[in-house]
Amino acid sequence: MELLIPHTGTLIWMLISFSIVLYILKKFAWKPITSALKARENSIDEALRSAEMAREEMQKLQANNELILAEARSARDKILKEARDLKDDIINEAKQKAVGEAEKMINSAREAIKNEKSAAIKEIKEQVAILSITIAEKILQEKLEEDDKQREIIDRFLRDIKMN
Repeated sequence: MELLIPHTGTLIWMLISFSIVLYILKKFAWKPITSALKARENSIDEALRSAEMAREEMQKLQANNELILAEARSARDKILKEARDLKDDIINEAKQKAVGEAEKMINSAREAIKNEKSAAIKEIKEQVAILSITIAEKILQEKLEEDDKQREIIDRFLRDIKMN
């Protein structure tokens, strides 16, 4: 039991040594420890404030990025719409140009057909005239083979001319 209950002298020496250690710690170590703890607390507070500011800045940047993305999408949509409109305009212009060219070609073909038709009719008339003259010449040669008939026809033509 003696081990569990300390002696009075040991107790006094323990109190004296504890007081000396406590005095030395208070004199030399307490201020540096408390100042180090204060500095650590201040640095933690500063780090927390910096983290909060960084978080707020990140939120601002994220909102700004979303705004920039929305503007970029809007610009992209505008450019795509302009490109579609330009494509449609080019296609419509090409169609109109093709229709115009087709009309020109049709009119040119009609004019060529008209000219060919006129030339063909003229050629047919000339051939009919030549054939008529040839037929008339052959008929006249047959009928005018005799001299009496020739004189008779000449006299008749002369009479007709005098009357006119």
